[in-house]
Amino acid sequence: MFKNHPKGLIPTALANMGERFGFYVMMAILTLFLMSKFNLSGKEAGAYYSIFYCSIYILALVGGLIADKTKNYKGTIIAGLLVMSLGYALLAIPALITTEIIALGALLVIAFGNGLFKGNLQAVVGQLYDNPKYSARRDAGFQIFYMFINIGGCVAPFIATWVRNTFVKMQGFAYNADLPGLCHKYLDGQLADTTKFQELATTVSNGVAPADLMAFANSYLDAFNTGFHYAFSVAIVAMLISLVIFLLNKKSLPNPANKDTKAVEVSKDEIRQDAKEIKQRILALFAVFGIVIFFWFSFHQNGLTLTMFAKDYTLLKIGNMEISAEIFQSVNPFIVVFLTPVVMWIFGALAKRGKEPSTPKKIGIGMGIAALAYVVMTIASLSLPNYSVIENSPLADAARVTPWILFSVYFILTVAELFISPLGLSFVSKVAPAHLQGLMQGCWLGATAVGNAALVLGAVMYETISLAATWSVFAIVCFISMALMLCMVKWLERVAK
Repeated sequence: MFKNHPKGLIPTALANMGERFGFYVMMAILTLFLMSKFNLSGKEAGAYYSIFYCSIYILALVGGLIADKTKNYKGTIIAGLLVMSLGYALLAIPALITTEIIALGALLVIAFGNGLFKGNLQAVVGQLYDNPKYSARRDAGFQIFYMFINIGGCVAPFIATWVRNTFVKMQGFAYNADLPGLCHKYLDGQLADTTKFQELATTVSNGVAPADLMAFANSYLDAFNTGFHYAFSVAIVAMLISLVIFLLNKKSLPNPANKDTKAVEVSKDEIRQDAKEIKQRILALFAVFGIVIFFWFSFHQNGLTLTMFAKDYTLLKIGNMEISAEIFQSVNPFIVVFLTPVVMWIFGALAKRGKEPSTPKKIGIGMGIAALAYVVMTIASLSLPNYSVIENSPLADAARVTPWILFSVYFILTVAELFISPLGLSFVSKVAPAHLQGLMQGCWLGATAVGNAALVLGAVMYETISLAATWSVFAIVCFISMALMLCMVKWLERVAK
């Protein structure tokens, strides 16, 4: 797998593992933390979730501009890791995060650090493949890079939820996904029937019915939310490990600022030709950026509406084993790590026969695969009640869907991601003009930001219309994007030559 790839590939991927670890911690617990800590509705939590994920990617534009301007890519990457660590440290302090605005401030610190880090490290990886010796392996290289950076994400949700659940247990309680919402409703006087609340309160209190439900509600929320705070701290350790790896390998990695730009004499016609080519390249990149907006709008529902679905409609048991709503987030990075070699083998076999799809065609196929995931969700949700029906009365276990529905959906979405995300990075690094590498990688992430800015629409639909209609919107958006991408394939293939 690693044959004919530059030596710097694995160190850069390992240096990115900390950022991915923190990312999947947030994917797993952020929405549920905001709802539990501040008594927010899904729509309100979705707004903060959208702002945060939009900021992560839009600030990559700022990070790219800073690195391109200063020509200090490596220094910008190091600063990004340190700033992200600071943001996670702020979130880990319960006494500090007293309002949702303060929480948002800490999230924006993380987002700014991510902006300094993410696109610029990808630009460094891209330059590894500017060497003609490795250029033919660019797509495969970004797939390997993408596989390795997701290793940390496989365990992040498990570790974060273990920290949270362990702290809850230390306070004398057990984990229950429905209880924080019921605690808030009881304290606000919104529970007309407290039967379900009393039943769950007894269950998580080792079978002993609480004498004072109000005291129980306050104690359980305090334990649950403090556990969430401490769960954020595990990302700091991952960031520091990535920082050490990057510092140890810093000197051996290329610097996009040092790219060879020897002056040569060119005619006016050649200058015009070069300007025309650059314009075509930028247009092609922005066409792809426009398509992937809709992929990320659909894909990043995994940390919002799909997580809400796990809490509200999914049986959180496998056999006799209780599971947390957050652990579904581990499916995505796990499949990325273990399925990437299979996808690479398939593409390699097709390449030997001269039948490997081009990168733009792979992206179009990926959009179609993403649509299929939401077709599965639509079918699975046809018989489920609207959220408004169960808001104050959680579904009984017998009425919930099997967790294997979500496992299969995450599997399909991950396959789609393997066709889009690493190959999109490869396409950008190949097509972007040499003097705009950092900026164009930032624009790729900026397109992701636009998709993330619309994430809250998913939460609005989830709480307002039927579940089947909600998932159908994402399926239709992805199918339309697939059609548009496939219509542009020949033009994109010409530009990428």
